[in-house]
Amino acid sequence: MEKTEKMIVIPGEEVQGPISDYVYTEKGKNYSMVYGLLYKGGEKSRIVPMKGRYLPNAEDYIVGIITEVKHGGYTVDINSPYSAYLMSRREYNFGDVVFAKVADVNEVKSVLLSYDKKLFEGDVIEISPTKVPRVIGKKNSMVDMLQEKTGCEIYVGRNGRIWLKGKNPTKAEEAIVMIEKEAHTDGLTERITKFLGD
Repeated sequence: MEKTEKMIVIPGEEVQGPISDYVYTEKGKNYSMVYGLLYKGGEKSRIVPMKGRYLPNAEDYIVGIITEVKHGGYTVDINSPYSAYLMSRREYNFGDVVFAKVADVNEVKSVLLSYDKKLFEGDVIEISPTKVPRVIGKKNSMVDMLQEKTGCEIYVGRNGRIWLKGKNPTKAEEAIVMIEKEAHTDGLTERITKFLGD
């Protein structure tokens, strides 16, 4: 089995191997478009951006904030260059926090939300959307551990917003910030486990 190597790349840096995403080609050579991690190994290499705004995709679950109350629906800030529209039977006010599913994104990036739920009180923190998978973990392993160890209810949005409420929200927030900063490093789960304690 071939070992995978990883290295940090910056925008404009030449990268070797066949890579389809986050690169541009000039005179037959590939260059990184982003600041990120280059994973080399196997038949294909890949770049994972370290930072980036959220680009909505259908089926994503997001944490949004109501920014406008309209007749028959609501405008929702989803931490993206694109705002979203929510039609709901529930009644919301300006500033309310919602957890919802991206039902559709059309060709002009109009975003339609559905399956909404109001999140009462609690804290909202923001991290880079590219680090969200690390906060969730494989089969929800990381977020499950965070909830269990801190006694918090946690909703993680693919848009980089995380809502939490419970017994020890400060500890949960500190752990999430730690995950974001160290997402690209090995042994992170063990360090988070130790940080959270028993």
